[in-house]
Amino acid sequence: MKILLPILSILFILNTPAKAQKQEAYQAIHSGIPWFDNQKNIVSAHGACIVKENNRFYFFGEKHSDSSNVFTGFNCYSSTDLYNWTFESIALPVQNSGRLGSNRVGERAKVMKCPKTGEFVMFMHTDSTNYKDQCLGYATSKTITGPYVFKGPLLFNGNLIRKWDMGTFQDNDGSGYILIHGGEIYKLNDDYKSVVKQVHKNISSGFESPTIFRKDSTYYFLGSHLTSWERNDNYYYTANSLEGPWTFQGLFAPQGTLTWNSQSTFVLPIKGSKETTYMFMGDRWSFPRQASAATYIWQPFMIAGNSLSLPSYKDTWKINLKTGVVTYPKDTQKVISHADKKSITYTGQWQNNVSDTLNIQYSNEKGASFSVNFTGKQIGFYGLLRPDGGYAKVNVVNSKGKKVLSALVDMYCKYPIASLVFLSPSLPKDKYQLTVTVTGEHGTWSDKRKSNYGSSDNFVSLSKIIINE
Repeated sequence: MKILLPILSILFILNTPAKAQKQEAYQAIHSGIPWFDNQKNIVSAHGACIVKENNRFYFFGEKHSDSSNVFTGFNCYSSTDLYNWTFESIALPVQNSGRLGSNRVGERAKVMKCPKTGEFVMFMHTDSTNYKDQCLGYATSKTITGPYVFKGPLLFNGNLIRKWDMGTFQDNDGSGYILIHGGEIYKLNDDYKSVVKQVHKNISSGFESPTIFRKDSTYYFLGSHLTSWERNDNYYYTANSLEGPWTFQGLFAPQGTLTWNSQSTFVLPIKGSKETTYMFMGDRWSFPRQASAATYIWQPFMIAGNSLSLPSYKDTWKINLKTGVVTYPKDTQKVISHADKKSITYTGQWQNNVSDTLNIQYSNEKGASFSVNFTGKQIGFYGLLRPDGGYAKVNVVNSKGKKVLSALVDMYCKYPIASLVFLSPSLPKDKYQLTVTVTGEHGTWSDKRKSNYGSSDNFVSLSKIIINE
């Protein structure tokens, strides 16, 4: 028996099926596309921040609808790799009444863990729908995922802070700060529930979506111009103290790229054994379809002294969380050109255009579509974003005719740029059909100054399809 037992144990192990390895939806960070969470729903978390707690990242942001800008809650997602996001909760839902009740505005959710109390404190901008009742509020929770309890306005000398765009910053010593558009900085009390002093006054007119991060002894202060949800060339200042003086350094993305078609919201330091990568987090708003079509632009900063830059746009990149090192994976997918009429079926009126920066097939006819049948695990497509770009509906159906994915993509940009616009999560290998349809709609809006923004038409385009088999 002493000999047979080990042999039987080995045979049992060899003949026992291995536990299936979890299939991750994404293997990298992909910017400018709708992200799907673990439930195959579109991730909705804009004006966001990320908090790391117990080796897990927690992503907080605005939960949106596709019909209006009223407050619908702040969402919380979690991840171990920054690629794949699990929906945790509506961390702070719509309140029964008051500043975050129905038909109100709630924006820029930012969470910090208070070193003194161990509580998680969420800060936000609250307002009326006409943006005439603005103030900063806060909520608290014993656990990072919530539910957070809304406590009301954040006070300074007993008064409301009547501002809108805001951010937060936690310094190396644990001190917490509130950042206000225009460049104002307020230091929080040690329980993070009130303001004890104004550290810095206005730095510039406008300067929305204020964001601060620190590298060594240098503080970097990012902000954007006042153009509503339209993108613009964001800029930054540096200082050796939060009290200043702050020195204007200019743009951190090439002029005219409109910060790679996004607006800053947060910078996440990713500290590894070899280096620390500072990840720029930007929002690509898409009013009115903010829930379905607004996306995220996450890019690794290049930093040298006071020089901060995003010199080129990366559709796809990877981060090693142990080392902090960034890599750019090589393209290994199967590629189908837009001109391959044997593989792609077009319905409706489509035209070929070679006059822009990319050879494309395009249409603005409502209901026009293209579709492709494929066998594999993942599919995506590239198109040309441009000033007359519109919304496209994307559906993926499996071999049994069941719709497994649905998304809306926005092909608008103030300047023409070729980009990845859709990539499915990894799916079980099967025979699928991808269909992309022109909706006949486009993003357009007016701000409170009655300035008009957005696309001029409904064009949808295709340059190539990529498939991971």
